[in-house]
Amino acid sequence: MAVIGAGAWGTTLAWMLGMKGHEVSLWCRREELAREIEATRRNRAYRPEIELPPAVEATACMDAALQGAAFVILAVPAQVLRPVLEEAAQHLPAEAFLIIAAKGIERATGKRMTQVAADVLGSNVATRCGVLSGPNLSAEIATGRPAATVVAGDGAEWRRTSQVLFASPLFRVYTNCDTIGVELCGAAKNVIAIAAGMSDGLGYGQNAKAMLVTRGLAEMARLVAGCGGDPRTCWGLAGLGDLMVTCHSALSRNWTFGYHLGQGMSVEDAERAVSGVVEGVGTCAALKDLAAPGADLPLTQAVYAIIYDKQAPAEVAKSLMGRRWRDEAETWPQLGGPR
Repeated sequence: MAVIGAGAWGTTLAWMLGMKGHEVSLWCRREELAREIEATRRNRAYRPEIELPPAVEATACMDAALQGAAFVILAVPAQVLRPVLEEAAQHLPAEAFLIIAAKGIERATGKRMTQVAADVLGSNVATRCGVLSGPNLSAEIATGRPAATVVAGDGAEWRRTSQVLFASPLFRVYTNCDTIGVELCGAAKNVIAIAAGMSDGLGYGQNAKAMLVTRGLAEMARLVAGCGGDPRTCWGLAGLGDLMVTCHSALSRNWTFGYHLGQGMSVEDAERAVSGVVEGVGTCAALKDLAAPGADLPLTQAVYAIIYDKQAPAEVAKSLMGRRWRDEAETWPQLGGPR
């Protein structure tokens, strides 16, 4: 196995696989981090509570990390997936299965992560490439708490094999063939979580949080349906499950970033105050551009207005509350036929 990316999630995934007895190469962008992990068996910068098993080897050499890998797990931020794949392409074993653990939309192109992989590696990668997504706070998984996830891809063999690869007594894995829906849910929930964090930072209370999460779920479903996915995916782990945990936990970088904005911090200061990449920042701009003209994405547009147009969170919240009255079901997407 090769895990590309030694942040909190990549380190946790490498630990999970190593504890199952798989030989794992953990690729680090920085040589000094790889040396530290090898010397101490810990990634003190991102996941210090984990002691990596002997089966996990850290390296800053992409060629060495990918040599002979049957599975390649990509756990890098969404906005750098393309250059990392371009670096990996020349070393990637021809039949390796790819599992993308990044959640986001590429801002420059508006493409989902599997589309980025197809751009770099060719369209024939589709049947051996997919995504892992769900309510998976790495800090909880790293301390042995139970969780579940979804693996979604176009290839039936990829789905079955990926399910077996990650499943354990404490990590339940479901499969899903709606790759579009799972990817868009994983991206959009980060934007809604920023809004939820701002609501908490402004002191609006639990009624407001419930409103945001519920209407955010409806917004996600409209987005998924409009992009060709199945809106019912939004009621599953990659949708509602991930939305709940990301909007309610201080372990969520997106919620924390939003909370700081609600407390009056600037965008720049709020980003500096969060340890790690806030995926929702780039994703809200990508989703705003990706949505069809006239698409009803008020929360996404509100988060964009605060981050990029520097509007005050309280004023944007007031504008949202003043939108025209409507029937609740007016903007619900139409459900498709049997799956």
